[in-house]
Amino acid sequence: MAAIAAARHGAKVALVERYGFLGGMATAAYVLPLSVFSYNGRPTTGGIPWEFVQRLDRMGGACIEQPLNNVAFDPELYKLCMQRMVREEGIALYMNSYVTHVESERRTIKAVVFANKNGLEAVEGNCFIDSTGDADIAAEVGVPMQEWTKRYPLQPASYCFMLNGVDTKSHLVKKAMHHHLQGVNCHCLPVRERLLELSRTMKLPLFGGPWFCTTTHEGSVMVNMTRAEVDECDNRAFTDAQDRMREEIFLFADLLRKQFKEFRHSYVAATAVQAGHRQSRNIVGLHTITGEEYLAGVKYPDSVSRCAHPIDIHTTDGARQSCTFIKQAAYVPYRALVPADFPNLLVAGRTVSADRTAFASLRVQSSCMGMGQAVGVAAAQSLDEKQPVQKIDTGRLVKELKRMGAVLD
Repeated sequence: MAAIAAARHGAKVALVERYGFLGGMATAAYVLPLSVFSYNGRPTTGGIPWEFVQRLDRMGGACIEQPLNNVAFDPELYKLCMQRMVREEGIALYMNSYVTHVESERRTIKAVVFANKNGLEAVEGNCFIDSTGDADIAAEVGVPMQEWTKRYPLQPASYCFMLNGVDTKSHLVKKAMHHHLQGVNCHCLPVRERLLELSRTMKLPLFGGPWFCTTTHEGSVMVNMTRAEVDECDNRAFTDAQDRMREEIFLFADLLRKQFKEFRHSYVAATAVQAGHRQSRNIVGLHTITGEEYLAGVKYPDSVSRCAHPIDIHTTDGARQSCTFIKQAAYVPYRALVPADFPNLLVAGRTVSADRTAFASLRVQSSCMGMGQAVGVAAAQSLDEKQPVQKIDTGRLVKELKRMGAVLD
């Protein structure tokens, strides 16, 4: 979203992607659905993110579920649709590339260095957007990080997987795999209660939910239930946790087959490329969004995107989850995406400057898409105005985002 927005506003854009496809957690980690695009009967995220959803829908790759406009999708068509949109803008793509180093001078980034089959390469630029999810670029150049992440247990990672051969026409599965009810946690209660019952007489791995989601294909569901407390910025710890969860995927798949007739003929058709992250690093921005502001729906003068997902905190020591539904869609100020004293760096996505409560809602994908769109426009505007990202005309930015269809009122 950031790359497309910047390119459409006249910037020459390079996009460095660690995998051979686009889509982030949606396609690399099978995180379904995209939520929430509407709340209280009104849109919350518009512009390029909603354009993408509509294009994916026309390709037959999306299931848009009203009234929340949560979006279930076919991950393969998602990859294709996003690839087309990026290439249409003439964006230089560096796929299968892993950032290894950042060259900077007096807190101004000069280039990012990354490794791929060509060896070490570097891209120079005048403005950089960190959409790594883990603030890899920001951390490398010394941007301060939120201290609250050290005081609380990290929200667990989950390794999602696809089951085929499921009776998706059955009442149990059909009800569970559509996430369209406002104010309702869409986990599958009958399966959850049975697993909790089994856990009293046999040793089961930690699990959440479970949440099932349609992939738009009959007989196929995406499953989110594994969990592990792990710092994904620690390679060894994340490797061990992911391997452990892969074992647990097949254990849970076997349990579902044996315990529920709806899953009797099911099998693991695919596991995600990687486990999905809920939490790692958050920058200290010019403004930190607090839970009080978030719950009150505070509208900032520089509001650039919105989010309406529940405040969703998963525990790391059991199957529990704290889920608080907000009264109205919340706002994200531009300042929460801008670190102080780094004149050409912006962030988007999970790296947003927020406290624990606000972050537990902001971390979801539709919210990240809106943030990406905002900083893409801001980056192009910074170049146009020849101003550091901290000093651009935010009134102009908000006006342009509204013109593009962003929902900011």
